[in-house]
This record gives sequence, C-alpha cells and structure tokens, in this order.
Amino acid sequence: MPENDPWEYSLFIPNDPRAVTVCRRTLRLILTMHGLIRMVDLAELLATELVSNAVRHTKGPAALRVRWSGTGVLRLGAWDADPSPPEPPQPFDRAADREDGRGLALVRACADVWGWQPLAREGNRGKYVWCELGVA
Repeated sequence: MPENDPWEYSLFIPNDPRAVTVCRRTLRLILTMHGLIRMVDLAELLATELVSNAVRHTKGPAALRVRWSGTGVLRLGAWDADPSPPEPPQPFDRAADREDGRGLALVRACADVWGWQPLAREGNRGKYVWCELGVA
C-alpha cells in the first residue's frame, strides 16, 4: 500500500550515458521501498526518456527528481543546465522510422500530464522537464 505522507528524492548525475541506468535502477528501488511497485515499469520508462534527453542534449550535469504527493500523484522530473526549451513532441507516425526523437512523444502519450519550466537560481540557468502519474 502506498504511503500517505509526501516524500521527495533527488539524484544528481554527471553528463554520462551510464547515468541513465543508475537513475532507472535507483527509481525502481525508491518506488519498491515505498510500496509503489505497480508504478515501477511505467515510471522507469518515463524517467529514462526524461533523463536521456537531459544527458544527450546538454553538456553539463543533470538530476532526476522523484516526488510523491501523498495524495496518489507521482512526479518525475529531469533537470539540466541548458535553459533552452525541449523540442515539442512529434507524433509517433513522424518518428516511427527514426532511432531518436520519440522520447517526449512517449512521455506525452503515457503520462497523465507533462510540462517544463525554465529555472534560474544564484546565477545558474537551466530547465526542469517533468511528468506526473496517478495511482490507478
């Protein structure tokens, strides 16, 4: 049974493709320990897409943020140091033959809601791309 108290984790990662696997495995452990095992597969898919984009399309560090609302909403997000907005998701039919370019389309199709916001703090700039899943 999922917990009713809110919680949040942040995992800061280097710009390294191997960090995507570290995020995915860490997320699986977090959700399992909090009794949200039925959300693991979809959450892993979405977090992988968000973190992959942060690592692939930027040059600096990144972070995965996982937040449970306590009211049945899981928010996954990836921060990176590039303030440029993410490319809008393309429809699957346009990206079907490509090796890349389907990440945010998957997020849009599988998440209850998604979005992004620019971030600025202490002279540093970046963006946070997020999505939410509700417990069904």
